[in-house]
Amino acid sequence: MSEPSPAVTAAVEGELRLLDPSVRASAELLSQVLHPEYREIDSTGRVWDRDAMIASLTGDDAPHPGPLTASRMRGVQLDGQLVHVTYDTEAKGRFAHRSSLWRLTRVGWLLYFHQATLFDHAPDAGPDDEG
Repeated sequence: MSEPSPAVTAAVEGELRLLDPSVRASAELLSQVLHPEYREIDSTGRVWDRDAMIASLTGDDAPHPGPLTASRMRGVQLDGQLVHVTYDTEAKGRFAHRSSLWRLTRVGWLLYFHQATLFDHAPDAGPDDEG
Protein backbone atom coordinates (compact mmCIF):
# COMPACT_ATOMS: atom_id res chain seq x y z
CA MET A 1 0.00 0.00 0.00
CA SER A 2 1.38 3.39 -0.98
CA GLU A 3 1.82 6.35 1.31
CA PRO A 4 -1.02 8.89 1.22
CA SER A 5 -0.44 12.09 -0.72
CA PRO A 6 0.39 15.26 1.23
CA ALA A 7 -3.13 16.47 0.39
CA VAL A 8 -4.77 13.38 1.91
CA THR A 9 -2.51 13.64 4.95
CA ALA A 10 -3.53 17.29 5.44
CA ALA A 11 -7.25 16.48 5.12
CA VAL A 12 -7.04 13.58 7.57
CA GLU A 13 -5.14 15.77 10.03
CA GLY A 14 -7.87 18.39 9.64
CA GLU A 15 -10.59 15.82 10.38
CA LEU A 16 -8.74 14.65 13.48
CA ARG A 17 -8.33 18.26 14.58
CA LEU A 18 -12.09 18.78 14.28
CA LEU A 19 -12.71 15.81 16.56
CA ASP A 20 -10.77 17.57 19.34
CA PRO A 21 -13.26 19.02 21.88
CA SER A 22 -11.08 22.12 22.38
CA VAL A 23 -11.26 22.91 18.65
CA ARG A 24 -15.01 22.23 18.51
CA ALA A 25 -15.54 24.69 21.39
CA SER A 26 -13.55 27.55 19.83
CA ALA A 27 -15.03 29.84 17.19
CA GLU A 28 -11.53 31.05 16.34
CA LEU A 29 -10.15 27.54 15.79
CA LEU A 30 -13.23 26.39 13.85
CA SER A 31 -12.98 29.42 11.56
CA GLN A 32 -9.42 28.35 10.73
CA VAL A 33 -10.61 24.93 9.51
CA LEU A 34 -14.05 25.55 7.93
CA HIS A 35 -14.20 26.92 4.38
CA PRO A 36 -16.12 30.22 4.00
CA GLU A 37 -18.69 28.34 1.85
CA TYR A 38 -18.90 25.36 4.25
CA ARG A 39 -22.09 23.30 4.25
CA GLU A 40 -23.08 20.29 6.34
CA ILE A 41 -25.94 17.83 6.29
CA ASP A 42 -26.11 16.41 9.79
CA SER A 43 -27.37 13.00 10.87
CA THR A 44 -30.93 14.35 11.19
CA GLY A 45 -30.95 15.80 7.67
CA ARG A 46 -30.57 19.42 8.81
CA VAL A 47 -28.45 21.62 6.53
CA TRP A 48 -25.93 23.95 8.19
CA ASP A 49 -23.77 26.77 6.87
CA ARG A 50 -20.45 27.84 8.38
CA ASP A 51 -21.76 30.58 10.67
CA ALA A 52 -24.63 28.47 12.00
CA MET A 53 -22.33 25.52 12.67
CA ILE A 54 -19.78 27.65 14.52
CA ALA A 55 -22.54 29.26 16.60
CA SER A 56 -24.07 25.88 17.39
CA LEU A 57 -20.78 24.30 18.48
CA THR A 58 -19.56 27.26 20.54
CA GLY A 59 -22.77 28.66 22.06
CA ASP A 60 -23.64 28.46 25.74
CA ASP A 61 -26.15 25.70 25.00
CA ALA A 62 -23.79 23.78 22.68
CA PRO A 63 -24.16 20.01 22.72
CA HIS A 64 -21.36 18.08 24.38
CA PRO A 65 -21.43 14.58 22.92
CA GLY A 66 -18.31 13.59 24.79
CA PRO A 67 -15.28 12.10 23.10
CA LEU A 68 -15.75 11.04 19.50
CA THR A 69 -13.89 7.89 18.52
CA ALA A 70 -13.00 7.69 14.84
CA SER A 71 -12.32 4.49 12.92
CA ARG A 72 -11.82 3.33 9.34
CA MET A 73 -10.62 6.78 8.25
CA ARG A 74 -9.35 6.97 4.71
CA GLY A 75 -8.90 9.64 2.11
CA VAL A 76 -8.73 9.89 -1.66
CA GLN A 77 -7.36 12.83 -3.58
CA LEU A 78 -9.93 13.54 -6.31
CA ASP A 79 -7.87 16.22 -8.05
CA GLY A 80 -5.23 18.80 -7.17
CA GLN A 81 -7.63 20.83 -5.03
CA LEU A 82 -10.11 18.31 -3.62
CA VAL A 83 -9.82 15.42 -1.12
CA HIS A 84 -12.63 13.10 -0.03
CA VAL A 85 -12.34 11.64 3.50
CA THR A 86 -14.62 8.94 4.91
CA TYR A 87 -14.71 7.46 8.40
CA ASP A 88 -16.98 6.24 11.18
CA THR A 89 -17.47 7.77 14.61
CA GLU A 90 -18.87 6.57 17.91
CA ALA A 91 -19.97 8.76 20.79
CA LYS A 92 -22.04 7.54 23.72
CA GLY A 93 -23.19 4.48 21.77
CA ARG A 94 -24.24 6.44 18.65
CA PHE A 95 -22.51 5.48 15.42
CA ALA A 96 -22.23 7.59 12.27
CA HIS A 97 -20.71 7.15 8.82
CA ARG A 98 -19.04 10.43 7.87
CA SER A 99 -18.01 11.90 4.53
CA SER A 100 -16.06 15.14 4.03
CA LEU A 101 -14.75 17.16 1.12
CA TRP A 102 -11.64 19.25 1.72
CA ARG A 103 -10.67 22.06 -0.70
CA LEU A 104 -7.27 23.60 -1.18
CA THR A 105 -7.36 27.38 -0.69
CA ARG A 106 -4.71 30.06 -0.50
CA VAL A 107 -4.52 29.44 3.28
CA GLY A 108 -4.36 25.64 3.00
CA TRP A 109 -6.84 22.77 3.16
CA LEU A 110 -10.29 23.72 4.50
CA LEU A 111 -13.37 21.62 5.13
CA TYR A 112 -15.86 22.47 2.38
CA PHE A 113 -18.64 19.90 2.92
CA HIS A 114 -19.52 17.28 5.55
CA GLN A 115 -22.32 14.74 5.89
CA ALA A 116 -23.09 12.28 8.70
CA THR A 117 -25.44 9.31 8.58
CA LEU A 118 -26.38 7.38 11.71
CA PHE A 119 -26.13 3.60 11.59
CA ASP A 120 -26.62 0.64 13.90
CA HIS A 121 -23.33 -0.85 15.00
CA ALA A 122 -22.72 -4.22 13.39
CA PRO A 123 -19.82 -5.77 15.33
CA ASP A 124 -19.20 -8.44 12.67
CA ALA A 125 -18.89 -5.99 9.78
CA GLY A 126 -15.45 -5.81 8.21
CA PRO A 127 -13.64 -2.59 7.26
CA ASP A 128 -14.72 -2.85 3.63
CA ASP A 129 -18.35 -3.82 4.18
CA GLU A 130 -20.46 -1.20 2.48
CA GLY A 131 -23.84 -2.84 3.05
